Amino acid sequence: MHTSTLRLPLLVDAAASGAAGLLLAALPGALGRLLGLPPALLLGVGLFLLVYAAGVGLVGMRAAPARRAVQAVILVNVMWAVDSALFAALAGPVFGLAPSGLGTAFVLAQAALVLGFAAWQAVALRRAGEGVVLGAPRAA
Repeated sequence: MHTSTLRLPLLVDAAASGAAGLLLAALPGALGRLLGLPPALLLGVGLFLLVYAAGVGLVGMRAAPARRAVQAVILVNVMWAVDSALFAALAGPVFGLAPSGLGTAFVLAQAALVLGFAAWQAVALRRAGEGVVLGAPRAA
């Protein structure tokens, strides 16, 4: 198994997170009206995603991504998916928000996509561990 098989799900995750972050950060007002979510929330999520994408991209660009770094990415992705599903369910009753049907669908769709990234990354990490030394120190 080549480490490129592990790197691909990380780099795709970074690209998707970066694209979503850019969209949310650039157009929070328009998207807020469309999704029924506060623009400040969308801007904050967008900025977070830009930073997250940069971090995941750095992990994915390494010749041999460190196992613990990949595990951290997987954990964050699973937490993001669970938190997004909870947000979709509790936005109105707990947070007093009124997302549109499209807003709820958007939150749930990205949660499913992120959970898919976590699963893909976990499978790739397991397979990479079967013969590839991950996170080994680089030669000086």
